[in-house]
Amino acid sequence: MNKIWSELVKHHRRTSATTIANLFEMDQNRFNAFSCETDGLLLDFSKTSLDETGLNTLIELAQQAQLPERIQEMFRGDAINVTEGRAVLHTALRAQGGAVVMVDGEDVIPGIRHTLQQMESFAGALRSGELKTATGARFTDVVNIGIGGSDLGPVMATLALAPYHDGPRCHYVSNVDGADITDCLDGLDPQTTLIIIASKSFTTIETMTNAETAIAWLRAALGDRASEHLAAVSTAMDRTAEMGIPPERVFGFADWVGGRYSLWGPVGLPILIAVGRENFRAMLSGAAVMDQHFQSADLRHNLPVLLGLIGIWHSNICGYATRAILPYEQRLARLPAYLQQLDMESNGKRVTLEGAPVSRASGPIVWGEPGTNGQHAFYQLLHQGTQVVPAEFLIAAEGHEPKLSHQHDLLKANCLAQSEALMRGRSTEQARALAQSRGIAEADLGRMAAHLTFPGNRPSVTLAYPRLTPFALGQIIALYEHRVFTEGVIWGINSFDQWGVELGKELAVDMLPLLQGAKDASKDGSTLGLVAKLTGSKPAI
Repeated sequence: MNKIWSELVKHHRRTSATTIANLFEMDQNRFNAFSCETDGLLLDFSKTSLDETGLNTLIELAQQAQLPERIQEMFRGDAINVTEGRAVLHTALRAQGGAVVMVDGEDVIPGIRHTLQQMESFAGALRSGELKTATGARFTDVVNIGIGGSDLGPVMATLALAPYHDGPRCHYVSNVDGADITDCLDGLDPQTTLIIIASKSFTTIETMTNAETAIAWLRAALGDRASEHLAAVSTAMDRTAEMGIPPERVFGFADWVGGRYSLWGPVGLPILIAVGRENFRAMLSGAAVMDQHFQSADLRHNLPVLLGLIGIWHSNICGYATRAILPYEQRLARLPAYLQQLDMESNGKRVTLEGAPVSRASGPIVWGEPGTNGQHAFYQLLHQGTQVVPAEFLIAAEGHEPKLSHQHDLLKANCLAQSEALMRGRSTEQARALAQSRGIAEADLGRMAAHLTFPGNRPSVTLAYPRLTPFALGQIIALYEHRVFTEGVIWGINSFDQWGVELGKELAVDMLPLLQGAKDASKDGSTLGLVAKLTGSKPAI
């Protein structure tokens, strides 16, 4: 594969003088050639510096990395998470029709569908009012307590599907900072609130600390009947039983579903409660359609593969260290944070599957905000900063507010204008003419023109879809899941473990006694000094 990498680097050097705008001038059909669509979701990557030679070389790189074979291994249920000896089967949670997925000689699909039916029965009874509170009333609010994958996915999807909400109001608590749960519970009525505790092991310290606070809040109002207001997403049935949660209200999932990939199953229970069975299943269907596309489409017309190859091109060949996720969709406000975890926890790795050092950069920094808010915050750097940041725009043809269609038109205009401005920029001659039109004195024209010049030639891709429906949301999330997998395969890393989160958690357990008065002379001077500052004690030095 080193030869292919070298060819890509050489090709980039040969073509670096050709701007993206030049590529459009040379090929009037560039948009059609460098865009791809499946089931209403369009990926436009024509505003990148890729040409046919570069793209074909990237596809050859993917083939040499055996990406098609690795895709089939994942969907087949092979233990591709090699450091933990596990299959990777979040895709099985949304499998449709007569799917069969074997793990250790057992078809896991019947169990998945049984759990989904249990979730639907519970959520349906809650939504209809059949499931009563301890006082015989309807539940009006649901608070999901989780962190990481047990929070970011449900939070993101619940917000995204706000037009489809017709169930109890859903709230989320994740941070161990007491302010988070205090602000959430303030104003809620414990007599009409259900608490869902989402932790596979039921040992996650942030989640269990918040759960203890929430249960104390329930008990203050309901006494011994507080457990009637509890449910759990966990596999630790012994621990949930100790907390008094009825087994029929505990929803588990297998270890071949990673946390950041888990919203499709029991972790998605609050989404199901908010939007109902039909809409939740539509989201699963959208993801399943993308799964089928990922498995069957040739690499040249495969949206997740193309998005992954573009990421490789920008990160490894062009040397761009970050990527900005810019949804022009307010209800996707939490998508950048969700994708940040999905991407950086998956591909923030420094060793290969074999344990050798990764020979090139992996896991770019992922960040972003919704448009148009971001335009008034950080787009200055995108347009005129010294670092090039590839932008990934998301935009719907229609919004959910027909009476405000003029505002959605303005939103679309801003999205398209930003991608065009990033590509075209403004030349020094254009900037000079603009300064002159504004009455700038001749002696100052050069200085002002420098300030008004935009370098342009800054790459972007755009995802366009008809409307943010549950189906479209499922497509988008699955697209990015498979993009992460594509990049991980090419880098030769394991995208499905996360050992990097362990060390800080271990040290936090050791740190707590120091904040409560214990001494530990083995700690560094900075740590001891900060402990003293935060506790008002004298430094133990």
